[in-house]
Formats: sequence, structure tokens, C-alpha cells
Amino acid sequence: MSETENLSLYERIGGEAAVNAAVELFYKKVMDDYRINRFFNHTDMAQQIAKQKAFFTFAFGGPNNYDGKSMRDAHVRPVKLGMDDSHFDVVMELLGQTLVELKVPEDLIAEAAAIAEGARADVLGK
Repeated sequence: MSETENLSLYERIGGEAAVNAAVELFYKKVMDDYRINRFFNHTDMAQQIAKQKAFFTFAFGGPNNYDGKSMRDAHVRPVKLGMDDSHFDVVMELLGQTLVELKVPEDLIAEAAAIAEGARADVLGK
């Protein structure tokens, strides 16, 4: 096993700077996308971005500084507003676009997508 294979996804994508850049760009895309931006109408976006940075850092194998709600609890309101699989698909699309734009290698994008996809049931309250 090579040294790279022992590194977490967080480390392989570039650590804190990469996660921060990805989350910032991702939320710009989210807020510009008519298909899902309504779910953030009453959201403190600075707080949302900070929580998402901490969550992705943890989910990708970095330091665990996430102290937010569970994915299920954090998404009760959007689910009540009608968020469903089609909206989760948009999130996945925008995440992929973000990582491509940031020139993340395809294998790491696939790994990140698999992690995000693993949260689908909890996010949608299933």
C-alpha cells in the first residue's frame, strides 16, 4: 500500500483549504440554483457554510469538529417543505460540478460522492 493510500480523503483532496474552497463554491451554486435554493430561504448561510465545512472535514476523514445536528434532524424542515430525492440529486450534481471545477481528480470525486450519497436516507428522513 502506498503512502497516499493511507491518507484520508480529507488529506488527499488538500485538507482544510480544499474543503473550505469546495464548500464556499458549492453554496454559491446552491443559492443560484432555482431547483433547491428555496430550502435555504430562512437559513443563516454563514452558519450553514461553517457547519458544512466542519461536517465535510469529519466525513472525509479529517478532524472531528462537527457539533451540529444529525443529518436526519438537520433536514426536518426542508423535508417538511417537500425536499425529496430529486432535490438530493441536484445537490449531488452541484457537488460534482464544484469538485470538477476545483480540479479534484475523478477518483476522489467518486469517493466524495459515495460519502455524500451515503447520507441520502438520513437527509430525506427515510
